[in-house]
Amino acid sequence: MAMSPYLAAVRAKLGPDLLMMPSVCGCVFDDEGRLLMAEHGDVGLWAAPGGAVDPDERPEDAVRRELREELDIDVRVRGVIGVYGGPEFRTRYPNGHECAYMIAMYGCELVSGTPTPDGDEIRDARWVREDELAGLRLTPWSPLALPDAYAWWRAHAAG
Repeated sequence: MAMSPYLAAVRAKLGPDLLMMPSVCGCVFDDEGRLLMAEHGDVGLWAAPGGAVDPDERPEDAVRRELREELDIDVRVRGVIGVYGGPEFRTRYPNGHECAYMIAMYGCELVSGTPTPDGDEIRDARWVREDELAGLRLTPWSPLALPDAYAWWRAHAAG
């Protein structure tokens, strides 16, 4: 689902103008400390998977829903890595819509499923070591936040 009915209704009123968007990101790690990264179809850039929080939805529930919708996996949320925002978190989409994201980033573990891109929002997915990030076309915010994700995993890997 590219846009929730709620967001579509807001956009019908607001048009393409800037919209503040509460969102979540699920940093799923495998046993080797590789992070699950997703290539987002609308912009062709790589980031950890996630998306907008729906009205009345708990952020942890949004993480689980987004990863199920986008990659057909179930995850257990293990903790908050951090909360991020700022000019690097502003995006203008090909359709002209502009969003400024505030992202709550969660550390997660895979419970079931094999990451399978939905073919709509997510074009590709792969497990990535920290030293491999430079080889991907990343979203502007990823280099700011993902080092915290890898540090979180190193601190919590045994648990």
